[in-house]
Amino acid sequence: MLRSISRTFSQRLYLRIWLAVVGGVAVLTLAVGWAWRTAAEQNAQRIAPPSREVVLRDLQGRVVLEGVATRQPQHPSEGVLYRLQTTDGQTFELELEPRQPKPERLDRMERLDRMERMERRERAAALRAPPPPQSLAFWTRPPFGFLWMLALVGLAVALGVFPIIRRLMSRLEALQRGVQRFGEGDLAARVPVQGNDEVADLSRQFNAAAERIEALLRSHKSLLANASHELRSPLARIRMGLELMQDGAPSASARAEILRNIAELDQLVDEILLASRLDAREADVGSFEMVDLLGLAAEECARTGAELEAGAQALEVHAIAKLLRRALRNLLENARRYSDGAVSVSLHLQGGKAEVRVCDQGPGVPAELRERIFEPFYRLPGASERAGGVGLGLALVRSIAGRHHGTVHCESNPQGRGACFVLRLPLRNPAAAPAAPNTAA
Repeated sequence: MLRSISRTFSQRLYLRIWLAVVGGVAVLTLAVGWAWRTAAEQNAQRIAPPSREVVLRDLQGRVVLEGVATRQPQHPSEGVLYRLQTTDGQTFELELEPRQPKPERLDRMERLDRMERMERRERAAALRAPPPPQSLAFWTRPPFGFLWMLALVGLAVALGVFPIIRRLMSRLEALQRGVQRFGEGDLAARVPVQGNDEVADLSRQFNAAAERIEALLRSHKSLLANASHELRSPLARIRMGLELMQDGAPSASARAEILRNIAELDQLVDEILLASRLDAREADVGSFEMVDLLGLAAEECARTGAELEAGAQALEVHAIAKLLRRALRNLLENARRYSDGAVSVSLHLQGGKAEVRVCDQGPGVPAELRERIFEPFYRLPGASERAGGVGLGLALVRSIAGRHHGTVHCESNPQGRGACFVLRLPLRNPAAAPAAPNTAA
């Protein structure tokens, strides 16, 4: 229970700020109450009448009553009144009748009465008058002592709460500085993550977003640099062919070479545009629908002459048909380009997902390079001179698989030499599938 409460406070910044403010107000309230009580007690001690200890014994000397007697102020003509507070908490009053003075003493008593009233006025004036400034009691007498004490307590509470609030707000300032640096162009700017509250979660989300943006810009820069490099080769060959054609009509081989280079340029531009649209999640690349994976694979295998192995069960996936066709076509063309023998395609239902395996009889892919071949414009050493291919085909396959919440990887061919590319796509029940948006989710 305590651990759960502690975790809740550690994950909620507003609760900690609220607790700091409430704690400070509570401390200030208690301090004000204590100061008020102290001032009231000091004031009561100053105006309290004098008291005496009283012991009442019987004729045998035994103590009958013991306590403190306080004389209550009243006019002498009314007699004398004592209030007795016993040790066991009981209260008694003792009232003495005034003495009847003799006629010759009346004048004297009147004079004494006037003198007593004057003394009372003097004592009251002395109580109201402030003590000398050099006396330390001046700072503790009400109301000055109460005000000074209240000011000191308020200052102490403010100084105690300030570090707590400052520590919490310093993290927001660090986040602000990180966002400002990132906005000024420093894509490597990150903010420190401390704790598990809302500020820490916001810092983690900012760092993750900054990493994604930096990776996306890095990918676009790499795509632009590699695309410009790849465009130079076919353009140079076309230029050379045109220069050779200046002396006469082009030969059939020169014409075929120019057409091949133009087709390579067209393929490169098409793949670059598709890669850019797949990177932009909001781009419209087609509508999702139920696609017969077996029929689509049969069409592509018939076009390339690959062997198709499939079970009797039909496989339907919720996908964008043209993108799925493009992914399967890229896998088949890649296998045919690097294969010395037949290319086979097999379809299976594996773990609730549709699995497409495209296997070849080529030299295979080293284990340490099976992830790098899916990077844009990366080709295996010695493969750049083979006909066709610009290094974007497998990268597009991975992007298409990711757009469909699927995966693709490379492994060795279990039936011999060569490699197998395994594409897995999740199945969707057509009755339960939600309405497909125009953009990929």
